[in-house]
Amino acid sequence: MALSDADVQKQIKHMMAFIDQEANEKAEEIDAKAEEEFNIEKGRLVQQQRLKIMEYYERKEKQIELQKKIQQSNLLNQARLRVLKGREDHIQNLLEEAQQRLSKISRDPNSYQRLLEGLITQGLFQLLESDVVVRCREADTNIVKTLLPQAAKSYTDATNKQVKLTIVSGNFLAPDTAGGVELLARQGKIKVENTLESRLAMMAAQMMPELRVILFGSNPNRKFFD
Repeated sequence: MALSDADVQKQIKHMMAFIDQEANEKAEEIDAKAEEEFNIEKGRLVQQQRLKIMEYYERKEKQIELQKKIQQSNLLNQARLRVLKGREDHIQNLLEEAQQRLSKISRDPNSYQRLLEGLITQGLFQLLESDVVVRCREADTNIVKTLLPQAAKSYTDATNKQVKLTIVSGNFLAPDTAGGVELLARQGKIKVENTLESRLAMMAAQMMPELRVILFGSNPNRKFFD
């Protein structure tokens, strides 16, 4: 039975409606899929950027912490250097004060004579030479002359060796020195400095570790004492 024009039109409309519905559903499915993929990609990009930002600020935090430690170390070292300089200045002041007090030793004639004799005798034992020249301050010349025989005797009694002692003339120790003597042998090639200044310097060098402990206490970081 042939379809009427009305039926044909109705069938066409029905087919068109079906096609439109299929197309709309397919478009919605594509949109939904695209939205899902967009959200997934957006989430991935956001997470990726979030990790990058976290890594960036983590590096910044580590750099700041490192700079802080470096600055603290520098400040600590500067403080230590200031303390060390203060200690060295204090020790230097003490040595300068001791240097000034040396000049008072020669003001007591009896004590100074005993000291000079001991310095001369000690120098002889260090040299162990048979011909020795003694150098002193010009002001001490007469005192030293009177002490040479006894110093030579003490040396001879201890070593059974004779020694000839002579005072340098015209080449005295500086008048502003605190006192003491220098002993020379073999035309000045061998010399023993037994001036009060040289004795103070030697004693200061020997006693410096002990002096530091007395003044500033023991160093807790020190491991070796020899």
